Amino acid sequence: MEEFIAYLLQFGHLNSRQIDLISSKSKVIDLDKDDYFAEAGKVLHQVGFIIDGVLRICYYNNKGEEITKIFMEENHLLYNLKNVPSTEYIQAATPCNLLVFSNKDLEEISNTIIAWDSIIQKIANKALVQKLQGVSPLVSQDATTRYL
Repeated sequence: MEEFIAYLLQFGHLNSRQIDLISSKSKVIDLDKDDYFAEAGKVLHQVGFIIDGVLRICYYNNKGEEITKIFMEENHLLYNLKNVPSTEYIQAATPCNLLVFSNKDLEEISNTIIAWDSIIQKIANKALVQKLQGVSPLVSQDATTRYL
């Protein structure tokens, strides 16, 4: 839990009562290697924070081939903002330890902590910037360099 609170505090201020509320709504789960946190075709009804381990996000293309999209390590938040069935699988690449919140509990936190939505928006913005930083070197390279 300490890791998650430290992560949140990078994006905004929380007082001790707010931290206690967040702590009371969370639970820790362990995933063995190859266990799924989320499966394609199902709605993710919880939010996860990776405390330890590595998860991989993958999907199957139209030929039935498994494609790994990205690996996510410690201190990353996993959530589904749209609340629609996922098109991807989230699978443990190593044994993992996650802090999870149900969507219902997260909604209660959001309704109670005024700054919560701002904190989550800042986290989403940071994730988007990181994603774009990973993609932009590839876009600026010629096709031969990208291939190599």
